[in-house]
Order: sequence, then C-alpha cells, then structure tokens
Amino acid sequence: MNLQAEAPETSARPQTADPAGTRQTKRSNIIKTSVSERIFTVCNYIFFILVGFTTLVPFVNLIAKSLSSEHAVISGRVTLIPIDVQFGTYKYVMEDSMFLNALKISVILTLVGTFLSLLVTTITAYPLSKPNLRGRKWFLLMFIFTMLFSGGLIPMYLLMQNLHLVNKLPVLFLPGMVNVFNMLIIKNYFEGLPDGLEESAKLDGAGNIRVLVSVVLPLSMPVLATIALFFAVGYWNDYFASMIYITNPHLKPLQLYLKELLVASSGDFLKDNIDAALNTTPQSIQAASILLATIPILLVYPFLQKYFVKGVLVGSVKG
Repeated sequence: MNLQAEAPETSARPQTADPAGTRQTKRSNIIKTSVSERIFTVCNYIFFILVGFTTLVPFVNLIAKSLSSEHAVISGRVTLIPIDVQFGTYKYVMEDSMFLNALKISVILTLVGTFLSLLVTTITAYPLSKPNLRGRKWFLLMFIFTMLFSGGLIPMYLLMQNLHLVNKLPVLFLPGMVNVFNMLIIKNYFEGLPDGLEESAKLDGAGNIRVLVSVVLPLSMPVLATIALFFAVGYWNDYFASMIYITNPHLKPLQLYLKELLVASSGDFLKDNIDAALNTTPQSIQAASILLATIPILLVYPFLQKYFVKGVLVGSVKG
C-alpha cells in the first residue's frame, strides 16, 4: 500500500535541471579554433590594416599639403601632419571661377547623365528579362557583342562630329548611356522577382508600363541604387571623353580641369593672382583642388551604402 501511494508522488515530482549536462552541451557547441587558424586570422587583420593604411596615406598627405604653409611645402617637410596650418589655399580654390564652373559642369553632367542612363538601362533590361520576348536571345547576343568589340575612337569621334555633338554637353553622356554590364545586372535582378506579382497586377488591368513603375521598380530599389552609384561615380571621374570631345573651356568638367591643373607648368595657373602666388604653392593648390573635387562624390556613398552589397549580389547570382 505504501508503495502504491508513493508511486504517484514520485511520478508527479518535477525533474530537476542538470547544470553539469547543460554546461557540457554548451561547451560541445563552441567551435574550437586551432593555433594555425588563430595565426591565420591575425595575419589577415594585419594584412588588411596595412592595405587600408596604404590607401589612406596619399589622401592624408594631400590634406597635409593643402593645409601647410608655403615654406613647409617647398622645403619638403610635409608628410602626414600639416605644418603651420593655413586655409588660404582653400580660399583661393573656392574663389577661382574656372574651378567653380568646372564643378558646376560636373554636377550637371553627373545628375543628368545618371538619371538618363539609369532610365534607359532599366527600360532596356525589363523586356529582356521576359522569356516570352520574341528574338530575346538575338537581342542579348547583340548587346554582349558590344562588350567585346567596338568601332574605335576615331569612328566614334567622326560620328559625334557628324551629329554636331562636339563641344556640347550631351556628348559626354549620350555615347555611354546604356552600359551593357549594368543592364545585365538589372535584368538578372528582374528575373529573380516573383512572377505572381506581375500576374496579379495584370489581372487588375495594369499594363506593362504600369507594372514596371508600380510593381517592379519599388521592389528593385537595391539594384537601382547600386547601378545609379556606378553611373554617378563613372560620370564624376571621367575625364577622357571631355578631353577628346570638349575644347570649350566653359564646358570642361572638374576632372579635366584637375588633369590640366596637374600637368600645367609649376605656378602657371597662379600668374593672374599675385597674392595667391606669394602665399601659396602649386602643390598646395593642386592638393586642395583634388580634395574639394573628391568630397561631393564621397557624400553620396553613405546614402547608398546599405543598397550596395545587396543589389550587386542579388543581381549577379542568377545568370
């Protein structure tokens, strides 16, 4: 009787936790790293720190030269730390009418070129992402052919001349408005979107353009922001096209202005400003101009950084 009475009490008694077993399980879940793996990790950190330092040294040297005094720059004492800090160099650059005009041209070129290039590239990629498009394979082959072969610089210049585009701003973005590589990335991203979304929109009476604007584009912001960044950086940093097609000094973008500034004879660009020639050096003017030309495009990265990796990876996975 006692055994029968005690049986329910024993079965109803709550089981106590086993802290020793829990600790053993946690320890078994921890991935143990060997000595060689730790050495490899430390070497990776050291390597990437050195690479990052190497890329930053020229930039820091430019900052130091742009802020240092004339005597310190001429004597070659400026390395990474400014000596006798002064801001007259930046004042001269910001008051230079040629620099301000080149900056304005670059801003207009980057904004207009990026918008039009992204627009044309998107409306080219969307129909090519549809398997039921007639002649889709041949259209893709035509685009890919242009990635491998081109007419050359002289035929391109003659074409722009016959179209009366030389010494006009559109010549800097019209020839490269559709980048095939960027178009293929956007196309692959569109192909990865669910087909049911477009089908439901078409059942509600939406056409292809309405589907693209209202359904596809809002879902494609990561890849569109990434490609917009590619176009913007390309237009901002390009100087070769303007060097070939532009001779009007009032249409020269900022990068061409910097290129001419760097290859100019020492002090030639200071001959019209006696005060600046006495208080600054050509090296300081060049350093300040390069830094001021870099800042605008650097300000774009923080706003598009969150889309950058996601847009490229998702758009390039599916072939």
